[in-house]
Amino acid sequence: MKTLFNTYHSLVNHMRVLLLIFLLLLPVIGLSQTENFVGKIVDSKTKAPEPGVEVTIRNIESGKEYVVESKSGGKFTFKNTPIGKYELEVTDKDFNPKKFEFEVTETHKPNLDFNVGRKVSWMWNWGDSGDQEHYWAHFTAKILVFFYFACLILILFYSILQLSLAIAYVRNRKKKKKALENQPVYDPNNTPKVTVQLPMFNELYVADRIIETIAAFDYPTDKLQIQVLDDSTDETTELIAKKVAEVAATGINIQHIHRTDRTGYKAGALDDAMDQVEGEFIAIFDADFIPNPDWLQKTMPHFNDEKIGVVQTRWGHINKKYSILTELQAFGLNGHFAIEQGGRNASGHFINFNGTGGVWRKTCIEEAGGWEHDTLTEDLDLSYRAQLKGWKFRFLEHVIAPAELPITMSALKSQQHRWMKGGAECFIKMWKRIATTKGVKLGDRIHGLSHLFNSSVFIFILLLCLLTLPILHIKDSFADLNNVLQYGAVFLISTLFLSFYYWHSYQDKEGNLFITFFRFLFRFVMFLIVSMGLALNNSVAVMEGYLGIKSSFVRTPKFNVNKKSEFKGNKYDKKRLSILNIGEGFLFLLFGYTTINRAIYGDLGMVPFHLMLTLGYGLVFFYSIAEIRASNKVR
Repeated sequence: MKTLFNTYHSLVNHMRVLLLIFLLLLPVIGLSQTENFVGKIVDSKTKAPEPGVEVTIRNIESGKEYVVESKSGGKFTFKNTPIGKYELEVTDKDFNPKKFEFEVTETHKPNLDFNVGRKVSWMWNWGDSGDQEHYWAHFTAKILVFFYFACLILILFYSILQLSLAIAYVRNRKKKKKALENQPVYDPNNTPKVTVQLPMFNELYVADRIIETIAAFDYPTDKLQIQVLDDSTDETTELIAKKVAEVAATGINIQHIHRTDRTGYKAGALDDAMDQVEGEFIAIFDADFIPNPDWLQKTMPHFNDEKIGVVQTRWGHINKKYSILTELQAFGLNGHFAIEQGGRNASGHFINFNGTGGVWRKTCIEEAGGWEHDTLTEDLDLSYRAQLKGWKFRFLEHVIAPAELPITMSALKSQQHRWMKGGAECFIKMWKRIATTKGVKLGDRIHGLSHLFNSSVFIFILLLCLLTLPILHIKDSFADLNNVLQYGAVFLISTLFLSFYYWHSYQDKEGNLFITFFRFLFRFVMFLIVSMGLALNNSVAVMEGYLGIKSSFVRTPKFNVNKKSEFKGNKYDKKRLSILNIGEGFLFLLFGYTTINRAIYGDLGMVPFHLMLTLGYGLVFFYSIAEIRASNKVR
């Protein structure tokens, strides 16, 4: 009995202790009250719900963390969470960190609806290193941003140089007006003998026209020699022989020089004929030109200075109104002839003979080393060799040599390929001479090097366009780089500089400034669009030039048509689907998708640029495909 009593007494004591402990802990238990609260995550731009996002809350006092993941509709719930002060953070790797503080009390259950931070693109969701998220992706993104800005800077540098030429051109207007009033006078009795060379290769459609045009020159017959330099391999040779015989029968000194070996192409033909040249001066015309009868009367008096080695005239455009394609070509060429040639000439910088529509002093050609055919632009090459020897060139903007513009996309791309590749080849060949030749002014060196390097701008344009695609993902993924990329808008000033350049070369100005400006604006924008569309074709040509990849001289097909109703086809304008056509079609789809995607997403910053690229590559691609289909139907 005593034992039982002791056991009961001990049990009562334990219960008292437990009751005391419970009473002591009651306030603590009250403080540890838990609550449930909910939230919702939506995309900050599209406002669409974001499911599957990892969210962490951390008790600021205890440091304890609670992690949940948003479900469908972007909703998430924290259950049985102790009241207190917390820090919420989006800890999901796929999003940039986003933090804010809140408090849970007995009377306040927060609703944590918020816009999620910038999402890390799938393109950059890799390469974690240590505690730093996306280390290698961020490093790669920095490199791409560097090249992106490098392209922008190089394009800006190009536009600044073009702007400087435009300013020089505008400043020289008053001097030019005075110079026109004091033109050297043509004296038929004291004018020198001139040889006119007409290099041709399979020019069936225009050969007789150019021969008749030159034979009609108003110049003393005894001081005129015509050389038809014929490398043709088809019936053009017979056509030329017949026409030359007709002209010779009228008493004009004309020779038909036919080569069966096309070594050196156009440059080779010009060089081979040098030992048969009778004149002190050599005028050169491609087969698609139609110079006026008084052309020699207007050019020859400008050789009154014995240091003048070349007189170059401006190209006119006999079929400018044929299509929007020819109008845009005229727009671009007018910029070259008015501003580039005129601006450089006004500033005393080097200019170039344009391969046709100009006159050479024979001695200048010989002293410069003669025609060389290691580049596709023998005219540009010889021009710089001559000027580095001290010869001066003169550009006559007021004297026009009308010519035919390519009327098909394939012909235009062929011409652009030759010009771009030849320019790159000349840069490789001549840059050291320009940089090191004694007696050349610094300004002439800078403008000379930039002139030969000009074709490379298409590489920068193409790279810039392609880089904008990962740049869109970079700015969505990395807040620090997005802040840097916003400064890219500053480089829009390049477009303003180029608009100033082309405005002052615009030839279709009317009395109504308002109408003129909007017509110019349309032409300028369309010119930029088509230039972008040609960037792939031209960039490949430039890279071939820099890499030393040799190719034959592909001459631009001539058509001898001024209206679409006159076009009956051209056997020389060969059209076939190429890898470049496929590439242009792919870029059209790529930039088109990007334009639509970013417009829907609400990120409109680059949408206008990508829309221009879409239109540019679309025009070039569909124009080419339509020509290929039409050509196949004719066959």
